[in-house]
Amino acid sequence: MLSFLAQHEHLLQLVQSVVRAGISLVVISILFTPLELLFPVRREKLLYKGWGTNLMWYFIGSITPLIVLAPPAAALAWAAHTLLPDAVTGAAANLPLWARMILAMIVGEIGFYWGHRWCHEWKWLWRFHAVHHSAEHISFLVNSRTHPVDQVFTRLCGLVLLYATGLASPVGPNPGLIPSVILLVGSFWSFFIHANVRWRLGPLEEILSSPAFHHWHHTKEDHRDHNYASMLPVMDRVFGTFHLPREWPAEYGVMKPIATTLTGQMLDPFLGERAAPEPSPAAPNQG
Repeated sequence: MLSFLAQHEHLLQLVQSVVRAGISLVVISILFTPLELLFPVRREKLLYKGWGTNLMWYFIGSITPLIVLAPPAAALAWAAHTLLPDAVTGAAANLPLWARMILAMIVGEIGFYWGHRWCHEWKWLWRFHAVHHSAEHISFLVNSRTHPVDQVFTRLCGLVLLYATGLASPVGPNPGLIPSVILLVGSFWSFFIHANVRWRLGPLEEILSSPAFHHWHHTKEDHRDHNYASMLPVMDRVFGTFHLPREWPAEYGVMKPIATTLTGQMLDPFLGERAAPEPSPAAPNQG
């Protein structure tokens, strides 16, 4: 078995990716499961309805970057450094690594914000993003319920500005370091803000997204087109989509039901019309 994998490097990388994902899942579960049991927004069974489907999405999402995301990301990096002048792509080259990391978090968040927002506003993209919003129970594992098309699009939106500004570079030492760190930190925070945890961050909620902030993004009707940022709510403040009242949403999910099986959710975007959610009637800056 080992010799066969050694002769087929792509399969070896796939197996390694799944094993790493399994180890990460154990760590994430050890961290968030007790918190969801001790401080839940809503009391639910440990193995709630849809838990198994979310688990399968987790492993699909762990191998999607390796199989689907890597080629377009490499092409994007090449295009940015080929088509844009060196003065643009090399502007951040002399900054210390810590400064580039901070700027990369902010710039990457701008790209992600608009990619995420377009997934709500463009009907074709909403077909895929609706799979994520179909969860009627929100927990940390719902973060993984993401169609591969949705995942690739939003991540590329975050990466494009990093390559265009030179904060991430396909050349030089450790070319994948900053994108990898951004994706790692962003992924961990995404598990946190999806968690079924009744935690508020007080004044810090103006700086960092919280479970309450993102739960309002998953609400079934009221203010569902708000709070697009992954980590930095200031993006929603700037672009007029911030909403964070004291109470929690009454209901999660989407208006048009989506299949509960993995196969059904994978195929749903291709099978029929799914209208983009209509803008919430409430004022976007409320809260």
